[in-house]
Amino acid sequence: MSGQKTVTPSAEGILASAKAAKTRGLPPLEKWNPPFCGDLDMHIRRDGTWFYQGTPIGRPELVKLFSTILWREEDRYYLVTPVEKVGITVEDAPFVAVDFEAEGSGTDQLLRFVTNLQDEALAGPDHPIRVVRDPDTGEPSPYVLIRRNLEALIDRKSFYRLVDIGAHHNDWFGLWSGGEFFGIIPSDELPDGS
Repeated sequence: MSGQKTVTPSAEGILASAKAAKTRGLPPLEKWNPPFCGDLDMHIRRDGTWFYQGTPIGRPELVKLFSTILWREEDRYYLVTPVEKVGITVEDAPFVAVDFEAEGSGTDQLLRFVTNLQDEALAGPDHPIRVVRDPDTGEPSPYVLIRRNLEALIDRKSFYRLVDIGAHHNDWFGLWSGGEFFGIIPSDELPDGS
């Protein structure tokens, strides 16, 4: 087709489309089915820092806007607008849970997490906690589901605080929240005195 030019995806184009589609709350990404337009030189580091073309994105409001159009399909991440879908790289999880509040105790406990981008999630059936252990070192990587199928890596200081309020249930050490028990480690694998 003569006269038709190929458009290379850019952060500026995605940003303009995201702003045009902005509504109250999160955009309805699940209703949009735009064409895949290629990969964007954007990535999110394990510490939650967003980069574009190798440079950290220094404006928090831009990062927040991009995060509202973040979508995951299997192990790939995309920024999605009504008119385009571009791939980005995520080193681990797209968010970091930087703090939490615990209310109640035992099976009535509620854990409310807040991310580096001020998203909040109440751990429970809709927002499960999971822990992945490194097969070589045994080092835990704890996550909580924030929204859609996007997780937050729970930062180390918060994880240590969570361990302090953990409990044993059905031969597991873990956490109660929202009426659900989330196992962290089998009880018999804990060091003595835990």
